[in-house]
Amino acid sequence: MKKIALPVTNNGQIDEHFGHCEFYKIFTVSDKNEIIEEETIESVQGCGCKSNIAITLAKADVTIMLAGGIGEGAINVLNSAGIKVIRGCFGNSLEVVKQYIEGKITDSGSNCHSHEHQCNNH
Repeated sequence: MKKIALPVTNNGQIDEHFGHCEFYKIFTVSDKNEIIEEETIESVQGCGCKSNIAITLAKADVTIMLAGGIGEGAINVLNSAGIKVIRGCFGNSLEVVKQYIEGKITDSGSNCHSHEHQCNNH
């Protein structure tokens, strides 16, 4: 089983600014790659690298973060908590998780320097 988190807006879309998101969606995925649970936690507004969200997510057993725009500081904090970051994602959070499970999403390799983000879909 694995848990995947995404920074989202109140309508379930991935927020392109990790540190400014309103909520985090956490999806629990079974060993058969089926989504078996979904939960939403409120985000403490502020810079992602200075918040305690990495610790909160790690305590919830999250190991993967599917994010839109995210800075190097936040990536380092998440990685230090044992959470792998996949950058450049956008769209509906449920659909993005499904695409990730199917192996259709890879890391964009780009940190948050501009507002032009896209998923690297195969």
